[in-house]
Amino acid sequence: EVQLVESGGGLVQPGGSLRLSCAASGFSFRTDVMSWVRQAPGKGLDWVSTISSGSGSKTYADSVKGRFTIARDNAKNMLYLQMNSLKPEDTAVYYCAISALGSPSTWTRGQGTQVTVSS
Repeated sequence: EVQLVESGGGLVQPGGSLRLSCAASGFSFRTDVMSWVRQAPGKGLDWVSTISSGSGSKTYADSVKGRFTIARDNAKNMLYLQMNSLKPEDTAVYYCAISALGSPSTWTRGQGTQVTVSS
């Protein structure tokens, strides 16, 4: 059974930082492309970042480029998202997901972790 368990969310002030983690199991994590997606209140699911299986390729949405860093540890089956210089518009539920063809809304993802950026 595929399991993706996110953690590390919370309440942070604008300009602050958080590090999200995702523990993966039940599939061949080290060979799969992985992503982070997010859903803001009342909005659809948005793609945030993707990392290749060997970490050689990382891509980011324009809205987070230069502030967020995606990483993975294949030995530990872990995916990470370091988020710096957080803004109120980053408030969302963040999900790790197994990347696939098609819309991110169709990707297998975890239960999510809430990130709230507010003063």
